Amino acid sequence: MIDPLRLASRIEAEPTERLHLGSGSVALPGWINIDNQPYPGVDRVVDVTQGLPFRDARFIFAEHFIEHIRYEDARVLLAECRRVLRDGGVLRLSTPNLDWVWASHYRTVLTPDLEVLACFAMNRAFRGWGHQFLWNLATLSAALHDAGFKRVVRCEYGQSEHAELRGLEQHETNEDYEGHSHILIVEAS
Repeated sequence: MIDPLRLASRIEAEPTERLHLGSGSVALPGWINIDNQPYPGVDRVVDVTQGLPFRDARFIFAEHFIEHIRYEDARVLLAECRRVLRDGGVLRLSTPNLDWVWASHYRTVLTPDLEVLACFAMNRAFRGWGHQFLWNLATLSAALHDAGFKRVVRCEYGQSEHAELRGLEQHETNEDYEGHSHILIVEAS
């Protein structure tokens, strides 16, 4: 595993206001759009699991990205995000909610046919679309606190106490299920 402190000392950092990690082809105007592939709209091609060559960011945003990297790499990335953010900076993460997947896909009483369908549905949620690790609020909050964030706040889709972070999500939504939101959105500072 990469040591975030040694990593930070190797990176030539540039100041920035707003970083959009794992942007893919969804470029946010006014943000530095970062991906490990040169999609249209990507400003910087960076493997974020190897560090972030930035400093003094006000905001970092990642939508449906963190679930695509291994748990160990995600923990290093969260520490790296904390290092890159200025005091008072905010990290906003949006990711599929494991609690929703569990509640909506798993039943204790299933017919044999539905057991097979549920098995495939759960595996699609876990490994489909390149997912490496699905998060729930408790696990994500613990990882953010371990990375040095003091405050973790759950947010609604498109909502934030920070104007710059409102209305950023573009991923589709599904209905809540038994009180669980399909998407887990948090802001850490």
